[in-house]
Amino acid sequence: MQPHKIVSRQEWIEARKSHLAREKELTRARDRLSEERRALPWVKVDKDYLFDSPEGKKTLADLFKGNSQLVVQHFMFAPEWNEGCKSCSFWADGFERMVPHLAARDTTLVAVSRAPLSKLVAFKTRMGWTFDWVSSAESDFNYDYAVSFTQDDIKSGAKIYNFGTSGFGIEEAPGISAFYRNEAGDIFHTYSCFARGLDMMNAAYHYLDLTPLGRHEEGLPYPMDWLRLRDQYQPAPASAACCHS
Repeated sequence: MQPHKIVSRQEWIEARKSHLAREKELTRARDRLSEERRALPWVKVDKDYLFDSPEGKKTLADLFKGNSQLVVQHFMFAPEWNEGCKSCSFWADGFERMVPHLAARDTTLVAVSRAPLSKLVAFKTRMGWTFDWVSSAESDFNYDYAVSFTQDDIKSGAKIYNFGTSGFGIEEAPGISAFYRNEAGDIFHTYSCFARGLDMMNAAYHYLDLTPLGRHEEGLPYPMDWLRLRDQYQPAPASAACCHS
């Protein structure tokens, strides 16, 4: 960390108020961006998709669970992997308890991966998660929504990810997609985001952004190199808590 200027409380308040003005600018800009996002055109989903769930086969319409809005977390878990992506798990740890609140606003959240259901259930149990998680292994869903790629796609070096703005080096990629279902039962794809577009859905990162060290990812082989699955962090070294320790 670089040295910081040490000031009086009053000087700190003045500096903080100046920064607050910039934060309010960002808040207003974010509100405008959200309005523009909601005004984007939609695409009707005409293709039939089937998913494996603990309750049996489900259609895309079934995943809404009676709500009109569906948010899909494209969770990276390839069929041959033995556990889910640690980065996607970082996001999943955060949205785990949001499900009832989203449901109160006519919105269902579900994770979708290509791994077989048995692997999803085992990993979900290990992580202690309760959200709905289904397998798209028998459909083109992941490929159609640009979060899974063939080996030919990857070897081509083409920009296949994030709306054709970047390549991707492995078969699975992260993303979030939103869908709407009207009273007639028609389903529409309304939004998707990838890469840093997922950033705002990770509350832990935004808490870190409030701290002096921030995300503290500079100098790592890649930004999330520090991250582990929740049950794989090593305990911190013990230190004396009081004079009797």
